[in-house]
Amino acid sequence: MFGVLIRIDAVTKRYPDGTVAVDRLSLDIPDRAITVLVGPSGCGKTTTLRMINRMVEPTEGSILLDGADIRQQPVNSLRRSMGYVIQNAGLFQHRTILDNIATVPRLLGWSKPKARGRAAELMERVGLDTSLAKRYPYQLSGGQQQRVGVARALAADPPVLLMDEPFSAVDPVVRKGLQDELLRIQDELGKTIVFVTHDIDEAIKLGTMVAVLRTGGRLAQFAPPAELLSEPADTFVEDFLGADRGIRRLSFFPSDELPLQTGPLVRLDADAAQRTARSDAPYLLVTDADGRPLGWAEPDRPLDRERLLDHGRPFRPGADSLRTALDGAVLSPTGWAVAVDGDGRAVGVVSQQVIGEAIRAAHGRAGAGVKAAR
Repeated sequence: MFGVLIRIDAVTKRYPDGTVAVDRLSLDIPDRAITVLVGPSGCGKTTTLRMINRMVEPTEGSILLDGADIRQQPVNSLRRSMGYVIQNAGLFQHRTILDNIATVPRLLGWSKPKARGRAAELMERVGLDTSLAKRYPYQLSGGQQQRVGVARALAADPPVLLMDEPFSAVDPVVRKGLQDELLRIQDELGKTIVFVTHDIDEAIKLGTMVAVLRTGGRLAQFAPPAELLSEPADTFVEDFLGADRGIRRLSFFPSDELPLQTGPLVRLDADAAQRTARSDAPYLLVTDADGRPLGWAEPDRPLDRERLLDHGRPFRPGADSLRTALDGAVLSPTGWAVAVDGDGRAVGVVSQQVIGEAIRAAHGRAGAGVKAAR
C-alpha cells in the first residue's frame, strides 16, 4: 500500500473571465507511485499539475504536500523541491547538456564540480552516452533532449516529479523507449510522479493510479488502470477508453501459464529425418544454432533460410502479457506466437486458439475476483 504525499482537496481554478478550468477537484496522490492525469482538451490536466508547484494559484480549496499547505511555503523553495519536465524538454539552448542537467543543483548552491558530477551520473541513469555531455541541445535528437529534461528534473533528487506531456512530441518508437526508461528509473528511485497525458494508452502503461478528468476540470474516475478498464464509472469514461478497451485490459493478464509446444522447434541444420519426426505440426519454427528464431517453414519442404516465413513478434512468458502474446500470434503469418527467453532463444510456440482459451479463463478469474471483492 502507498501513503498519500499530495492531497488535492476541493480545488477550483476560476479565471477572471469566469472560465472554470478545474472544478472542486479532490485527489489523494500516492507516495512513490505514478499518478496519471488524463482526459480531453480543456479538462484542466495541466492547470492541476501547475497548481501543485504554484505556477498557477488555486481560487478555492487547498493542496497539501506531506501534510503541509503548499501556500505556507516560499514558492521558489517549493518549486526547487519538485522536478518539472515539459514537452520539448524546455532546455537552455546556450548551455551544454551537462550544465543543463546541473542547473538546479547550482541554484541550490552546489559547487560546479559536484553539480557536474551529479549531472554525469544522471546522464547514464537516463540512458544518455556521457560523450554527449559537451554538446548543446540543438545537436541532440528529440528523444535525447527529453532524456536530458528528465535528468535535469532528477538532478537535485526531488521527492516529487511533475511531467506535462513530456513524450508527446516524439515519434511512437522513441516514445515507447522513453516510457520504458521512465518505468525503469521509477523502479529504481521510487519518486512520486504526477504525469499529464492525453493518450489513454500511455496512461494505462505508466500509471499506478489514473485520474480521468472531464471537460471543465471535474473528476470522472480515479482508479488503478486494470480497474479503470474493467469497470469504467460511466459512459464518459467508457467512451474515452475507446472501443478496444477489452484488448487493452489484456495487458494486465500474465502469459506465464500459456502451454507452449516445443515439438515444432527445429534447427536450420536439421536433417530430413529430424524434420519428418516433427511433421505432425502445421509449421516448423526454424532456429539458428543458438536457438534464436529465424522463421517458419512447412514440414515437407527443405529448410531454406531465404524462403522462411517471418516469425512475427516474439513474447517472453511471464515478463509479457497475454496482449503481447496475442499480438505475436495475430502478426504471425502462421497464426502462432513464438515464445523466447530473456536471451531471445525460442522456448516454444502457442496458437491463437490456445491464447484465446487462456484469455477466456483469465476473464473468468478476474470476474470471480470482482464478485468476491463485493
